[in-house]
Amino acid sequence: MEAREILAKEYCEEFDERRKNAMICSYYKYGPIKENFQKGRVDAIGSLKKNLKKFEETGNTEYLVDVANYAMLRYMYPKEGESYRPTDSDQSAGVDGMTINEMKKFQEEHKYE
Repeated sequence: MEAREILAKEYCEEFDERRKNAMICSYYKYGPIKENFQKGRVDAIGSLKKNLKKFEETGNTEYLVDVANYAMLRYMYPKEGESYRPTDSDQSAGVDGMTINEMKKFQEEHKYE
């Protein structure tokens, strides 16, 4: 399957549009991100956690848009010692639950003959 076919089924452009619109609104509301995040006036991870908690309390997915934007802002303005380092599966944080591919592998490994 080609990348565009995968993304057509496995990606949400609407989410990206909502994130972009939130960033535009935030620019006018809070000012330039460089002034707020690079200079340490706002903690992206602390803000991310506050928005995730608010989502869990309310179920309002607008907070997930903010969670994603705060993650992006930390990515753009990492703290000392933080950097992007691709990892292999053995270093993954993992998922909470069992994916369909993990289930298939488990079933194959535990077949009784």
